[in-house]
Formats: sequence, structure tokens, C-alpha cells
Amino acid sequence: MWLNDSAHLLLPVKQVTLFISSNAMGTSCEHLMNCSETENAGAVREILREAGFKVSQRCSSRPSCFDFAAKKDNVAILVKLHSDIDTFCPSDAYELRAIAEHVSATSLLIGMKTREKLLEDDAVYSRYAVSVVTSKTFENIVFRGAFPLIHAGPGGYYVEIDGEAVRRRRQELGYSIGKVAEMAGISRRTLYGYERGMAEASVTSAYNLAKALGLPVAKPINIFGRSGGRRQRFLVKARQAISGNTLLSKIFRKFAACDITSVRKAPFDFVISAPDEKAVIVGGIATSKELKLDRRVDEIVSVSEIVGAHPVLVTEGRKPPNKHIPCICEEALAKIRTPEDLILNLNIR
Repeated sequence: MWLNDSAHLLLPVKQVTLFISSNAMGTSCEHLMNCSETENAGAVREILREAGFKVSQRCSSRPSCFDFAAKKDNVAILVKLHSDIDTFCPSDAYELRAIAEHVSATSLLIGMKTREKLLEDDAVYSRYAVSVVTSKTFENIVFRGAFPLIHAGPGGYYVEIDGEAVRRRRQELGYSIGKVAEMAGISRRTLYGYERGMAEASVTSAYNLAKALGLPVAKPINIFGRSGGRRQRFLVKARQAISGNTLLSKIFRKFAACDITSVRKAPFDFVISAPDEKAVIVGGIATSKELKLDRRVDEIVSVSEIVGAHPVLVTEGRKPPNKHIPCICEEALAKIRTPEDLILNLNIR
């Protein structure tokens, strides 16, 4: 976007943990990645490695709301790769955000277009409370620390003004609010709102204000910032989703008083936050009829290693051969009362 040429304000890139996702095209969100998205996922994965990230196996044993995990230092993000962001469905967004909340992360969607319109580089969009950027924008952030300045909202593009910087610069120049407002072609009331963080600016207004003051006025958008927890609506759907899985239903009832989320679109089936241990448990349910269990277990272990979670496999009696994952049978699960008991059980096995 053109604002970068005149009012840029860059921050050092933050280190991040990322889950790169890849549900395919289609409003049902049930298809696998198409060829284009598979190629793009590979390109993003390579970008992460070149930027110094550790990357997990790709999660493809079953439909998943993320493709792989990557980590660099201690800031976490869950990222979904989706060509057309209008085919990104609400249920996947809720689940992506719910998992992100458990691992103290931010969810991020990397997209190419909305309907038939290409997304702008150096701008942040939003879909079901998930931030959206292009792959070029993502690359600029990871390699150059060039955080976007503009977000796309209803009716156009907008900028968050650094009100404190505007007020300080205005006072340094000895200008009144009225004088600066006149120079920028905005009202006094509007400038008052900018300085107090009460209003966003159009790209044109931000450009004029930066020109009047002689310094950048736009706040970079930290897409790695965490959003607040909004998991309640998803949990209602999650409780409905587990009704057909007897073992998962038992786990959900056992830990109902804890911070637990049932997951449908990931290699694992549930996530539990254990506040006393300050830990996260990532668990899979193994049934005797599952054909791709070995591959799914590899993905659970790989992702858990990247994000620092405790992996566990709850079984009906079957254990995957030669897999480095703690297994708990249904009978042993009956004796466990808290997430902390579960972690202790995992550590002694």
C-alpha cells in the first residue's frame, strides 16, 4: 500500500510460533488442500526455515485446521493457509482461535483473494476475528520486520494513528489542534479523536497528517499480538461434536470443570490447559478401527515438540508400535481426577 512510502513506521520482527493450516477450497471446509495451496504451504514452510524456525511434520493424516507447526523463541501464532478467504468457514475459525488461546497464541490466515478480488499486500484483513495477510506481507514481516500499517475494513482502508506521537510532535512545533487540523484538512474534533486513540483515519487523512507534522503517524499492526478469549460459542459446538465419541465424551465430562476444548480439525482430539502446572496437554483418542493411527501419532508428537505441549494418546487398549508417546488406557483414565494428575501420569511412564 502506498502509505508505506510516506508514513512508514516499522518495528523489529517478533519471534513467533506458527501453525500453518490448509483446509482446501469449498464452503464446507471439509476438502483437503488443492494443488496450489499445497505448493504455497511448501513455500511458506521454506520461508520459515530460512528465517530460523523449527518446523514440524505436515499434518495430513486427517482434515486439519493447520498444516504444520513452527517455532522461533516464545511468541506463538496459529496460521491458516487459504487461497480464497471467503471460503474460510466459521467453524474452522472458532477452532483455530480456540487452539491458539490454549497455547497463548494468535491465529493468522494467509490468503490470496476475497471472491475474485486479490488481497492487497502490506494490509491486514479480517475474517471471523482472524487476521488475514498475503504471503508477500507475511514474508516481509518475517524477514524484514515490516509490519503492515493499514487494515481493510467495511468501506475501505484505515490506519490506526499513534496519538501520543501526534500530540507530542504538535506540541514540539508549538501548533494548536486547530492549526494542525487545518493543515491536514480534517476537523478539530477528528484530530482530537486521533490524539486520544478514539478514531481511525483514512489512508488519505493519515498521509496528510504525516505531511503536516513531518513524521510518521501510523501505528504498525502487530499481527502477532494476542486476541482475547472468545471460546464460549465454539465450546457449545464442541460439546455437540463429541456426542458420537464415547471415550472423548468421558474425557470431556471428567475435565469439564477445567479448561478443555474438543478439537475436530487437528491431528489431536482435545486440548487441556493445566493452570497449576502452567502446561498444555494435547491428546489423541485411538480407536481399534483407525487405519492411520501411526501417522497421526507422529504428527501429534511432532507438533507437541514444537509448541512445548505434553502429548498423550488415550486408547481402548491398543497402543501404536514404536511410538514415543505416553499412552493411557481407558481403565487408567478412570483413576485420574485432574489435569495435573494426568501430567504426573505422563511423566512417570
